[in-house]
Amino acid sequence: MNVKKILLRKRRKKESLFKYISGLLHLWLGLLSSLVILVVCLTGCMYAFKNQINDFQNRNQVFIETKSEKLPLSYFEDKLKKENQQINSILIPKNPSRSVVISFFDIDSKNIQTHYFNPYTGEDLGSGNGNFDGFFNTVEALHKNLLMGDVGKQIVGVFVLVFIFMLLSGLVLWWPKRKKKLVKQAFTIKWKAKFYRINYDLHNTLGFYSLAFLLFISVTGIYITYPWVKTVVLVSLGGESISEQTQSQEGVSDSFANLMDEMLKKENEKIDQVAIKQIPLDSILYLTQKELSYPGTTTILLPDEKEPRYRIQKINTSNWLGAMLPDIIDFDRNGELKRSDLFINKPLHQQFKELSNPLHTGEIMGTPSVILYFLITLIGFSLPITGFVIWWKKVK
Repeated sequence: MNVKKILLRKRRKKESLFKYISGLLHLWLGLLSSLVILVVCLTGCMYAFKNQINDFQNRNQVFIETKSEKLPLSYFEDKLKKENQQINSILIPKNPSRSVVISFFDIDSKNIQTHYFNPYTGEDLGSGNGNFDGFFNTVEALHKNLLMGDVGKQIVGVFVLVFIFMLLSGLVLWWPKRKKKLVKQAFTIKWKAKFYRINYDLHNTLGFYSLAFLLFISVTGIYITYPWVKTVVLVSLGGESISEQTQSQEGVSDSFANLMDEMLKKENEKIDQVAIKQIPLDSILYLTQKELSYPGTTTILLPDEKEPRYRIQKINTSNWLGAMLPDIIDFDRNGELKRSDLFINKPLHQQFKELSNPLHTGEIMGTPSVILYFLITLIGFSLPITGFVIWWKKVK
């Protein structure tokens, strides 16, 4: 078999040099990267439904029958206190048919445990089943580094960059000439045709329709791997580059001063409030609702020896996309508001930094966006396969 003939084709009549070179690179890089891209896309598909699968596995603990009125949070405070347990955090879901999740420190065993509780009856539903945790940890490691540590992380990063080039060069090759028949062909799949024609249409048409999403998923994926990608994204959104943030003495000085000021305030609060009994969780929930009046899943972290404040995160979905945007506020033990860090008030680059992970995984809008991302990554998984079939037919 002539390798040169397989990997090099003649330039077509009236084909531009740019399109010819794009086609060759698309082929070469596609053959080189296909295996890694298959693994990354497949594991991305699988990992997308991690939370949904865990919820289904623990459905007897997660989902409960709704009733007219929930118990006050003080009920759980008293219940756990009687059992010599101290609450560290409590998660109150927006959905009334889901249970409350409480993490607590067991004073006798010195262990931290997390249990589901029925918010209507107060029943302790247990800690749930984590049988799939090991499986999803392996899937995540495969997705990030092929189970090869830092070396694998760099390999994945390089091939995701190659995949981005493949998507863009694929757009160049797909771009139809200005003929009605060719334009229609570029946007549709001829299902009644023979296998190779359907395969060709699947590669080209699905590749085009998923292009923007696959590019976005790829960019957010390598955002963490490469500082220069992070710099490009942050600068394009109005922030500073990583090097500027590091080298800017004024910025570092201000950040350090702000950090020290915040630390001193907290230390003073620890001293001032040693003898002060912290207000109950019901009061904190009431104050939170006054500050953040929209409905949303709320997580309350309670004060302890190191942290003198209540820290509350509430997920705001009251926007036209229904995206899950985190707002954070702090109260001291007396219930005085100490910090309000609302997502809407942050600059665009800071917003992106906070949402880069859910934007990459598809969790940004809950189950609907997870399903969408699953379908998109499934298409990404199919592209190396359909592309290989196209090339193999020409080889034969």
